[in-house]
Amino acid sequence: MRNIPFSPPDITQAEIDSVVDVLKSGWITTGPKTKLFESRIANFCNTEKAVCLSSQTACAEMTLRILGVGQGDEVIVPAYTYTASASILYHIGATPVIVDCAPGSFEMDYDKMEAAITEKTKAIIPVDLAGIMCDYDRIFKAVENKRHLFKPQNELQEAIGRVMIICDGAHAFGASRKGKMCGEVADFTNFSFHAVKNLTTGEGGAVSWKNIEGIDNDELYKKYMLFSLHGQTKDTYAKNKGTSWEYDVVDTQYKCNMPDILAAMGLAQMDRYKAIIDRRHELIKMYNNAFADLPVGVLNHCDENHRSSGHLYMVRFLAKDSDYRNTFFKRMAQNGVICNVHFKPLPLLTAYKSRGFDIKDFPNAFDMYKNELTLPLNTTMTDSDAEYVIDMFRRCIAQPY
Repeated sequence: MRNIPFSPPDITQAEIDSVVDVLKSGWITTGPKTKLFESRIANFCNTEKAVCLSSQTACAEMTLRILGVGQGDEVIVPAYTYTASASILYHIGATPVIVDCAPGSFEMDYDKMEAAITEKTKAIIPVDLAGIMCDYDRIFKAVENKRHLFKPQNELQEAIGRVMIICDGAHAFGASRKGKMCGEVADFTNFSFHAVKNLTTGEGGAVSWKNIEGIDNDELYKKYMLFSLHGQTKDTYAKNKGTSWEYDVVDTQYKCNMPDILAAMGLAQMDRYKAIIDRRHELIKMYNNAFADLPVGVLNHCDENHRSSGHLYMVRFLAKDSDYRNTFFKRMAQNGVICNVHFKPLPLLTAYKSRGFDIKDFPNAFDMYKNELTLPLNTTMTDSDAEYVIDMFRRCIAQPY
């Protein structure tokens, strides 16, 4: 029996050497490596700027704060996502408006999403689940249709002039749709570089954004720096250059910067990221071919209009329930294959049930969740490993339940 872990980090000697170089350099917190990593992310996403912070969650919350979203505002989020997409709204005092999936889809029902836009709506947070970009044409059409309801509360909101689209791209770094990269489509896009992500810095994240007419990108970048370092006007790296020690603290902000140790790992991963995504798509193709004759549903990771980042291989057991899925999970584990489930819809979680959300109001999300299983998909896997997963999957699905 083999042991196939779900999602171990793909770390090579290049990442180790890069981190060791930083450790030896005498500079380990935010500095030149982080600034270089930001530059490479912006270039990769076809944007002018990117900011690296401590997590996707920090990026998303700081983005909302910079945009001035807060008390009394509503933000639309999908029911089918991880808590990080919505918990930040409680941090800033905004109200989440949770929208059900479309039937047979992990994405929001875009008609219901549009109907949910009111005068209080300030933002929508689409989630590029599994690394597949959402239908942003439809999302932007919805906010344009409701532009007349938007009531800007500051200069930045007025410059955008409509409900703001803030992508949760935690899974989607490297995904593309209609010739555009994830990171250049939504108004703001927040990425995760957590240990289980395609590109990892151990912990960490980044935000990129589109140019906004009348808004200076350098000034936006400075706002992220202030928000991520206690509102201090000069960081340690700048003070270390010796021109002046003097600084001010202009507001009581947060501490969520990315250190150079983590950025060094990210830079090494960037050097081989194309190969990482290509390998994930090779594994996806192996799975797709092997499961084509089985009664399961899988996601479309690639066609003439889009290519995912290949982050998750999600399978649905058609016409089955959660008991079947849970038994299947255990049988795979007994054969050395560790799977996962993505995700429990928000209204199934205590934090959201206690705030008045009921899964009965989100039947499509529950239907997608109840029979979903995520198979191992990572670039430490060999073809032989993938064939073993396939063999165990076919054996388990052939067993009586």
